[in-house]
Amino acid sequence: MCPCICKPSYDSSVTDSQWAVIETLLPRTNPSLGGRPQVHSRRLIIDTISYVLVSGYAWRLVPHDLAPWSTAYQWFAAWTRDGTWARIHDVLRERVRTADGRDPQPSAAVLDSQSARSSEGGEAIGYDAGKRVRGRKRHLLVDTLGLMLVGIVHSASVQDRAGAKLVLTGIRDRFPQVGLVWVDGGYVNSVDAGLVRWAHEQENLEIVAVPRNADVKGFQVLPRRWVVERTFGWLTRCRRLARDYERKTAHAEAMIQFAMIRLMAARLAGEELTPPTSSVEIEAARRLAEDLKD
Repeated sequence: MCPCICKPSYDSSVTDSQWAVIETLLPRTNPSLGGRPQVHSRRLIIDTISYVLVSGYAWRLVPHDLAPWSTAYQWFAAWTRDGTWARIHDVLRERVRTADGRDPQPSAAVLDSQSARSSEGGEAIGYDAGKRVRGRKRHLLVDTLGLMLVGIVHSASVQDRAGAKLVLTGIRDRFPQVGLVWVDGGYVNSVDAGLVRWAHEQENLEIVAVPRNADVKGFQVLPRRWVVERTFGWLTRCRRLARDYERKTAHAEAMIQFAMIRLMAARLAGEELTPPTSSVEIEAARRLAEDLKD
């Protein structure tokens, strides 16, 4: 298979500039292959995984001019197990922050969850009674640019405050400068303030709730919280993430990491992977531009 830089075959394929960002961070071999030579180039493997992510197609339905689905899945699973996706994601996040004039280490973050329906079996499937969704929850902690710091996938039956502890446990070890986390009112209320107390005592974090305006009906663009909502919007543009199709939570988390890798590689390459289209996204982009000026 040709290892050279070729024109992408599909809209989901990485461009030459994006590949230049990602290539040096990828392992050169698949650990499960031992010393056997590679038959398919790493770029073709990435394009195949990207096709599954963006199109939402099942692995077995990938076009024949991409890598065989079994080969691409094997690499995807191997790089999930050895932490390759997480490592590449963290490196690119620091580069994007640096290119944006920010400190590589964030000092504040935003936390929220998203319930995703699951059409498959697998581990950690539950029912979110509040959202009336059977499936899993994606719990994300993002920085003020909307870049993911921590992403954990767990059963939808896990309450938000319990899920928040899964995300925030050990956060100061990974991000020593993070001292403030914005959340919605569901994490902090007069009935149960245990998360705020736990975060202060165990992680030395300040949890600040950004409540909704009860007088306004429908969708609201809330201060700080719109950042993480926009990140969820970025993710669900990938049809594989519109629902939860993975049987393993580790693979579900890896798909989220891969989606963010594509987005950050595009930014570092000077390309816009997800240009704003809706009025909410345009307003969010305007607010971000104003924040950067301050």
